[in-house]
Amino acid sequence: MKRSLVKKILKITGIIFLVVVLILGYLLYGFISPGSDNEIRKEFRDTAFEPDISYEFFKGRKVRLIKMKKTIDTLLPTLFFVHGSPGSAMDFKRYLKDPGLNSLANIVAYDRIGYGQEDTGRVLESLEEEVNLLHQLIKPFKPSKIIVVGYSYGGTVVMASEKEYMKKIVLAASVRGDLEPMFWAMNLYQWKFTRPIVPMVFQGASIEKLRHVTELPAYEKRWNRSPSTVLSIHGKEDFIVPFENSLYLKELFEDHKFSLIPLENGNHSLIWTNFEFIKSELIKSIEQQ
Repeated sequence: MKRSLVKKILKITGIIFLVVVLILGYLLYGFISPGSDNEIRKEFRDTAFEPDISYEFFKGRKVRLIKMKKTIDTLLPTLFFVHGSPGSAMDFKRYLKDPGLNSLANIVAYDRIGYGQEDTGRVLESLEEEVNLLHQLIKPFKPSKIIVVGYSYGGTVVMASEKEYMKKIVLAASVRGDLEPMFWAMNLYQWKFTRPIVPMVFQGASIEKLRHVTELPAYEKRWNRSPSTVLSIHGKEDFIVPFENSLYLKELFEDHKFSLIPLENGNHSLIWTNFEFIKSELIKSIEQQ
């Protein structure tokens, strides 16, 4: 086969592959992109709950909060959810809508900066800033009455917070930079000529993903500083945030401070695919206090 023909076939194959990746990316973007306030309210029309949507400012930038009680019940604990990269508060939609959880706790979630409808893709500059944002948002609550729940990079934020919470629950938290897989699709952001076609929310997620490698090692001696007890739930088949991250955390903590629940066939979509199990663990954590 002539070399020119081989080059032509490779070029066409590469273009087709790139188009497929972009189509899949934009379909995923449609699934994860944050809705407007009205769109969020519509999601709750089939429930007895009307979410209270409000905004706060952090360093001059707007942060959307979703609370399932307009007036916080100070007698109840609070479930405070932190989403991953990319994502939004509505990743936890089933938890926000659940009658059982709402009867036992106040429920709050927020769009991390860079993942809301404004300034999409312009994420905060460091994990330290993410933690500072979390601390600002929980000021109206007593940390000792908060069960803070973090998914993926949201779990990283939760683990980096040194406050004393009622409990920390992390779902597939990323804590080891050397375990961070860098997927081929990341090149679409790193290559300058393809970056403009990458949706802004994925550009923000790419920035955070690339930062893990250099940033997470700085926290190796800090993950266990918080006096809070930790429950980690992690899928053994997770190839996005490998299960070894949770095994590493287990080594850092005394047995009475850390519990690990491995999901034998679980993957990185556990907050959706393992909803009933995670919900049951949230209820246990509330009732054990």
